[in-house]
Parts: sequence; C-alpha cells; structure tokens
Amino acid sequence: MVKKKNFSDNSKSTDFVNSLPESTIETSKIEKRCKFNLSYFDGAQTAGQDFSGWSYNSGNASLTNLLAKFKEYTLQPLNYWKNQRVGGGGLKVLEYYGDFPDNSDFKHPKHVPADAHWARFRLGNKVRLVGFVISKDALKNMPEEEQEKFCHNTFYVVFLDKDHKFYKTETA
Repeated sequence: MVKKKNFSDNSKSTDFVNSLPESTIETSKIEKRCKFNLSYFDGAQTAGQDFSGWSYNSGNASLTNLLAKFKEYTLQPLNYWKNQRVGGGGLKVLEYYGDFPDNSDFKHPKHVPADAHWARFRLGNKVRLVGFVISKDALKNMPEEEQEKFCHNTFYVVFLDKDHKFYKTETA
C-alpha cells in the first residue's frame, strides 16, 4: 500500500494556495468601477497646468496625489462619488455642472464635444480635476443599440486646475 503524503504542513503549497487570485473577471465587479480617460486632456490653457508642472509639485496639486486619487476613485462607480462629501463645507467629491460654466478662466476646447456634461473631482482645498462625462440626455436621439456603445461610468479628464479657476463661483 502506498502511503499518501500530507501537504497540510507544507509551507510552499500553503504559500502557493494563498497566492492564487480571489476572483475572476465575472465575479470581480470590474464593470462597476469608474474609469478615467485622458484622450481629451488640454494642458495648454494658461488657467490650467500640464502633467509636467504637477510632477514638481507636492501636496494636493502633485502627480503623486493625482495618481493616488485615481486609484481611490476607481474603486467605485462615478455615482458613488457624487454622493460623497469632503472638506469643511461639505462639498461633493464629484460635482456635475452640465454646461461649460460662464464664469471660468478656461475656454471650452474645440476638441471636446459641444454637448459634453462638465464635471469636476475635488482633489483637495482649491485643487480640481476637471472634465466631462457622457450624459444619457446627450444620447436620447440615438437608437438604443447605439446608446449602449457609450460608457456612463467614464470621466474624461480635460483640465488640471490647482487654483480653482474652472468654476469660479463655487466655494473653495
């Protein structure tokens, strides 16, 4: 008779089992996590900054903070962040504006769709990440099968705003 090996005390097999992924794409809820798209980014306007300018900053207007916020924000859908509040005044983490604001030091870039639904993430104090989302209202005249091609859980980054110059009537 062959004696069976006991692997319960084998640290290599235990380490291997503990290293296996806990979920699959199907069970990971990846479809609920928001995404950031940088293809509409405009770092050329004088009111804003580009990424190279933020690479030398520290604090809220730094690339390190921006990437940490990307990591934090992508754990949840966009709708989650519109209901979360931060700061002493209780401002929302994600605020939807709709139209491009009248009182802004920025200009609506030509490469950004006219019907973009403008929004911002509050990164801290006066620092904002400005961009847009695709609203369902913008697609209402399309056939339903065409509407399904668009993601409503993607934030299209357009501006880095360290000095709160995009929507100037909002309290910093």
